[in-house]
Amino acid sequence: MSNPNVSYLIFDIETIADVDLVSRIRYPGEGLGAPEALARYRAELLAENGKDILPTTFMLPVSVAVAKVDRDYRLLDLVTLDAPLYRPQVITRLFWQGWNHYGRPTLVSFNGRGYDLPVLELAAFRYGYSVPAWFNVDARSFEQARNRYNADAHLDLYDLLSNFGAGRLVGGLNLIANLIGKPGKTGVDGSQVQDMYDRGEVEAVNDYCRCDVLDTYFVFLRSRVLLGKLGLDQEQEIVRNTKGWLESQASDLPVYKEYLSHWGDWQPPSV
Repeated sequence: MSNPNVSYLIFDIETIADVDLVSRIRYPGEGLGAPEALARYRAELLAENGKDILPTTFMLPVSVAVAKVDRDYRLLDLVTLDAPLYRPQVITRLFWQGWNHYGRPTLVSFNGRGYDLPVLELAAFRYGYSVPAWFNVDARSFEQARNRYNADAHLDLYDLLSNFGAGRLVGGLNLIANLIGKPGKTGVDGSQVQDMYDRGEVEAVNDYCRCDVLDTYFVFLRSRVLLGKLGLDQEQEIVRNTKGWLESQASDLPVYKEYLSHWGDWQPPSV
């Protein structure tokens, strides 16, 4: 049965390349092994764009962290899917099953429309999972879950804060989180995930994903203030309570201790 207390699922994903697909599609007939094909493709992208980030079509989810939030915007739990195995096919299934299980709450992301959801949608296609409530293409356009302006289905905070791309949020989640005193990036960023995974640092990848979800949650809270749905005093109370929850969990999840070590308490303007 669905949990009526969960109104929002705030999520983030980390991905790795499908190296066999890279070899097969990018370099057919060249006899390249998967690692060599990936190294070559990354080098080409780096030379062309200054970044070696592969398109979403080549990527598999290796981490999905999800914060469960109630209708009063309070954090109920934060989990990573398919721990400790982190199998892409199981992560994908659990994500879409979870969305249905909790009664299809609002998905909340930061730039999830541009990256996270395309990866998870294509993964569902790849693995043969049916998600009719998300791909409700027979509904009226503004009621379709994937409609860009349907914030009841998916609230992309990047879209909200950039006016759907009319402005540029230079600095991304890292900068936006820092504006409100939250850690942002603390030594790891998405460009390092592939190499971390290849070194067997899968737990560290998932820890990083957890921290991105925490930053996204705190940005979400401030967005509720911006929209007049939450008073500033209420937001600050929720932030304090969440900090206390993180402190209580830090002995079991040391990543929270690391996150809190970079914590900055936001102060309102004096005048």
